Amino acid sequence: MIVTLIIACEVGFWVLLAAGLSMRYLAGKPRAGVAVLLLEPLLELVLLVATAIDLKHGAEPDWKHGLAAVYIGFSCAMGHYMITWADARFAHRFADGPPPVKPPKYGTARTVHEWKTAARWILAAAIAIALLQGAVWYVDDPAQSGSLRTWQVRMLFVAGINLVIALSYTVWPKQAPAGAPAEQERTGSLTKSSSY
Repeated sequence: MIVTLIIACEVGFWVLLAAGLSMRYLAGKPRAGVAVLLLEPLLELVLLVATAIDLKHGAEPDWKHGLAAVYIGFSCAMGHYMITWADARFAHRFADGPPPVKPPKYGTARTVHEWKTAARWILAAAIAIALLQGAVWYVDDPAQSGSLRTWQVRMLFVAGINLVIALSYTVWPKQAPAGAPAEQERTGSLTKSSSY
């Protein structure tokens, strides 16, 4: 049941995203579009409640419960970024918006981009670890919480990998090839009309 609900939440995320952006840009109803997009967090709430109920009714904690915590963590940390990413592309394609801002390739701007990316992944891992710890305390049985602890270790690994990547761009910043035109500094921000 939990795995099916995770899949349903992922499908629901993309359906709500498409519906919200379609209402905003194709139907010309920006407020209604934003209202639909604001329903996105309800998906994670449903999954969290369903997971807690499953554990309360005596289900043995296993990889499915860990995966639910990881999914919620990543949805919370990456959801807004994914929505703004899709919004910029949708606005450009259907509403004559400006071209989406591409990530910088070189220098300090690239380093800053990598740190922002790492911060999102580390936040996602931290949320997942906290939810997993809550599940460990809720179960209150070390013999049954091994799979939840395994997921915590995996999330520490994910955070560590992203930290190493960001540090590598700090220590060895990527330089533009000789003779390449100077890259303009990009903020990565969206236009006012597409911000939330």
